[in-house]
Amino acid sequence: MATQLSLGDKLIAASENLPGRFIEQKDGTFLLEAKIAERKVLVQKKTLMYKAHLRVDDQKKVVRFFEILKETAFGMSSGGDAMDISPGFGIKMETYKVAGKAREGSIKEQSKLFGKEYKYSFDWANVRKTVEEKAREAGYSLSVVLNERSI
Repeated sequence: MATQLSLGDKLIAASENLPGRFIEQKDGTFLLEAKIAERKVLVQKKTLMYKAHLRVDDQKKVVRFFEILKETAFGMSSGGDAMDISPGFGIKMETYKVAGKAREGSIKEQSKLFGKEYKYSFDWANVRKTVEEKAREAGYSLSVVLNERSI
């Protein structure tokens, strides 16, 4: 007799086809992080990361899902940007969060919010769709939350 996989195990297995894998955390949540783009300009390195964090609530039959697109920069700055206070060495991190609903559209549209051009083809909506599909198959609903602490 075969044992039935939990929804968490099914999500981990399904993430093999995604740019990153869901990893179960000590608190029972599942986390997927993927580097989707990187730019090196002179002595500065900028990285664009995608993060999906979710919790399976078996009692309520709901999967609470959070996602974020985050850019980090490290290296020397010229001081030319309005956001830079002064030239020199530093670390800068910018994040983009959704308000009201899940993100749609191409990743290039989202990256323009950072004011930079990245060259990549990452369909992060596919992560959410995969989670939603696996949740629905197991009789769960998907709830997209706007604050990571809400998962």
